[in-house]
Amino acid sequence: MKITKPDEIERESMAIISRELSARGIVLPEEIAPVVRRVIHTTADFDYAETLRFTPEAVRHALAALPGGVIVTDTNMALAGLSRPALRELRCTARCFMAEDDVARAAKERGVTRAVVSMDHAAALFPNAVYAVGNAPTALLRLSEHIEQGLRPALVIGVPVGFVNVTESKERAFSVCSRFDVPAVFAMGCKGGSTVAVAICNALLYAACRPENPQI
Repeated sequence: MKITKPDEIERESMAIISRELSARGIVLPEEIAPVVRRVIHTTADFDYAETLRFTPEAVRHALAALPGGVIVTDTNMALAGLSRPALRELRCTARCFMAEDDVARAAKERGVTRAVVSMDHAAALFPNAVYAVGNAPTALLRLSEHIEQGLRPALVIGVPVGFVNVTESKERAFSVCSRFDVPAVFAMGCKGGSTVAVAICNALLYAACRPENPQI
């Protein structure tokens, strides 16, 4: 029988992913499984089952922070991809500062990227937010500096994509998060992107809304 309804398509996709992981001998810890499967569902890339790295109890901390909390993204693309129904249900605010005029002016005056300035703005306004970085390594490095200076985000999602400073920025930022006990979810290596950041955020939002069935 042809599967055409969106919810049925998603359930079957997740079932296929689970079967493929099992065939590869990959057993995911229960806490992180919905996040990993959601990323694979978004990318059709099973490498993420091995390259996604979590600090201890990162998901638990994120689920506690999302109701009434704030998510800060490093791109408007990621901001647009967050589940609006889940955000509303949790009364969770989502923000991105990258396109704001004062950020662009400050970046030009300081000779830095807008991603750096946007993280400065976010850190001042929302020090305990969930930070989702899917594009800019400079944003991740700036967050690391803020963490070393005392910032304590609820969660850092570090999944920038690319070849210049990407792997290094992830390794440094994950190390900083681990050292200062900041919950973190990272995609190590050069893979990632805004779609992966959105997938991780939405997996966490769905889990916070529906703890009995976090996959939908």
